[in-house]
Amino acid sequence: MYTIFVDDIPIYLTDNLQNLTKDSFYYKDDITIESVLENAKSKKFSELFLFHVDLETLWKEFKWFFKIEKAAGGLVTNQNDEVLFIYRFDTWDLPKGKIENGERKKEAAIREVEEECGISGLKIEKKLQKTYHIFQRNDREVLKITHWYKMKTDFKGPLTPQLEEGITKVVFKNQEETKRTLENSYGNIRLLFSSN
Repeated sequence: MYTIFVDDIPIYLTDNLQNLTKDSFYYKDDITIESVLENAKSKKFSELFLFHVDLETLWKEFKWFFKIEKAAGGLVTNQNDEVLFIYRFDTWDLPKGKIENGERKKEAAIREVEEECGISGLKIEKKLQKTYHIFQRNDREVLKITHWYKMKTDFKGPLTPQLEEGITKVVFKNQEETKRTLENSYGNIRLLFSSN
C-alpha cells in the first residue's frame, strides 16, 4: 500500500478490498486521478482509498499524473534520545530538502539536516520508509517523494535555524514533548513516527 497525503488527507493506493464498504473507496477504472484529488482537497472524507488489483501498475499510473520532486531528510536523535524538530509555517516538521542533480540520497539527507539546523556530526543508522505528499506549485500538481534516514548525533553546540528557508526554530524534544509536537505536525511525519 502507498499512502499519499493531500492537505493532510491520506489517499491509500491499495490492492486490498478490506475497506470496500467505505464511501471513500474507489476502483481505479471508475474514477480519474483528478477526481480523487478533488475529493481529497474538498475534505469531504478523512481518507480515500484507490483500488487496483496490481498495486505497482496503479502506482505507476498515479505517479505519471504529477511532476515528481525527490527529497531526503532525517529523523535525528541525540545522546539523550531527544528528536530534532524544525518549526516552519506554524507547523513542526523534520529537516529535509530537495535532492540536487547527481547527489546521492544519503548525502542529500545529511546536507539538508546540516543546512536547516546548523548541526554537524550526523551518522546515518538506517533507512526509514519513504513518505509522499502532493502540493501545488505554479498551477502544477507536484508529488514529493521524501527518502528518510534515522540519524544520530553527539552535537552539543547551538542550533541555528535556516531563516531563508522559513525555519524559525530548531529544537531537540524529549519523548513527552515529541508526542505533543506531533499534534501540530504533518500526517506524513506522524506516519513516520508510528511505523518506527
